[in-house]
Amino acid sequence: MTTLETPSRLEPCFLEEARGELLDLVTELPAAASALASRLHPKTAANLADLVRVMNCYYSNLIEGHNTRPRDIERALVDDLDTDERRRNLQLEARQHIRIQRTIDADFAKGTLADPASADFIQTLHREFYRDAPEAMLRIEGAGRSVLMTPGAFRSAPEHDVAVGRHVPPGSDVVESFVHYFEARYAFARLGAGARILALPAAHHRLNFIHPFPDGNGRVSRLMTHAMALKAGIGAHGLWSVSRGLARGLESRTEYKSMMDHADMPRQGDLDGRGNLSHRALETFTVWFLKVCLDQVRFMTEMFALDGLSARLKRYAAQQGWRPEAATLLTEILHRGEIARGDAEAITGLKERTSRALLSQLIQERILGSDSEKGAVSLRFPVSALDVLFPRLFLES
Repeated sequence: MTTLETPSRLEPCFLEEARGELLDLVTELPAAASALASRLHPKTAANLADLVRVMNCYYSNLIEGHNTRPRDIERALVDDLDTDERRRNLQLEARQHIRIQRTIDADFAKGTLADPASADFIQTLHREFYRDAPEAMLRIEGAGRSVLMTPGAFRSAPEHDVAVGRHVPPGSDVVESFVHYFEARYAFARLGAGARILALPAAHHRLNFIHPFPDGNGRVSRLMTHAMALKAGIGAHGLWSVSRGLARGLESRTEYKSMMDHADMPRQGDLDGRGNLSHRALETFTVWFLKVCLDQVRFMTEMFALDGLSARLKRYAAQQGWRPEAATLLTEILHRGEIARGDAEAITGLKERTSRALLSQLIQERILGSDSEKGAVSLRFPVSALDVLFPRLFLES
């Protein structure tokens, strides 16, 4: 192993302290996330988290150059797959992405989420993402090579090695040592609250710098970052998406790629830290990354404001041509989180038979849903309603 190929090539892995603008971000981000998390009734928030998973997947795909429409992602979740092989494979990727994120969210809620920086967790993300994938999704062609990737397996052979833009990742023979160094440096158990937030951008970049898998590294890093945000106390129960921010940037959709490239910069002289990589570049990247996170938290807080969402629910009900009492029922459920089916009569002022028919219609239209045939009903957010309920959520909206 050459000096250049030692795991210390990742240093600096941390900014030692947050100062100035960075200190403001480390303070503002958890406060903003806490405000978002408390914005809605927990039941409504849980159902909205399902929508945010679709959004996170959509933007993660977009970063990879794949424009998988939200409606196609929604279809994939009920196994309605396209007959075209390419579109079907994109749907399969989307379905696995959402299933993994749902598991991450559930594990965090139960207090059983593993350390996101651990080698086992990172391998599990990759293995689950490509579980049951057809060979066409696992085979990597190009640059005079044809490699069949094993889900969850780190790069381990010369044919796995490839340049990523201008960056040349560590060789396949040292990948495991780099990942275990990464695991030790970013172990959340030993980090304080502020250090966990500072670790998010650095770990996101450094995992991509290692490029531990032949393919799928970007997706894995974004899912890992989602898990880290939850562990760092800024996840807001899954109500915002880091992938949306990275795909859109603050001013340009090209920022993510250029900022990741900037963070690859080697140390620029004696005044630029003591590691192999540039301390100043890491600081610039960290400020940008946390600004992106804060921008997304604030955007979703605006989207989920009760007054605004109530007005958009009423507008949507009117556009669908439903009777006026539908809007009354929907806004009441928004505030209460869920209602027993028998409460619809009192809320709408309609006779029992008419209120039951209205409730059935709204369930059939998928704006309401229930976990059981006779159980309480809560708001659901079908993709078909997004243009009205959540404008600007997706690029195509």
